[in-house]
Amino acid sequence: YAMLLSLIFLIVLVAAIVGFVFRHEIQTNFESNLELALKDYNVTADRHSEAVDTIQRTLHCCGVQNYSDWERTEYFSQRGIPQSCCKNQNDCSEEDLKDPNKAKLKVFVD
Repeated sequence: YAMLLSLIFLIVLVAAIVGFVFRHEIQTNFESNLELALKDYNVTADRHSEAVDTIQRTLHCCGVQNYSDWERTEYFSQRGIPQSCCKNQNDCSEEDLKDPNKAKLKVFVD
């Protein structure tokens, strides 16, 4: 039993060290994949769009760096910033989300 616990501890320790050593590569990879997901984000409920929405709602963020990342997407030209960026879903209209100046007051900016 002690041997099994020691093995599990060693595996977790190695995983933590590898994660720390490659943290910049992991961050770069995550950001580039998120940028691709934003570019391909659309109104249909595909899994990439759902993942972006879940990330933004859960982490209280908007875009890769900030909400202005959405301005470079096809989705923004049609519908504005997604609802998943809103701080308060009840106080975030589609008109507000189409105007970056109004949107910055309604969406997550940090």
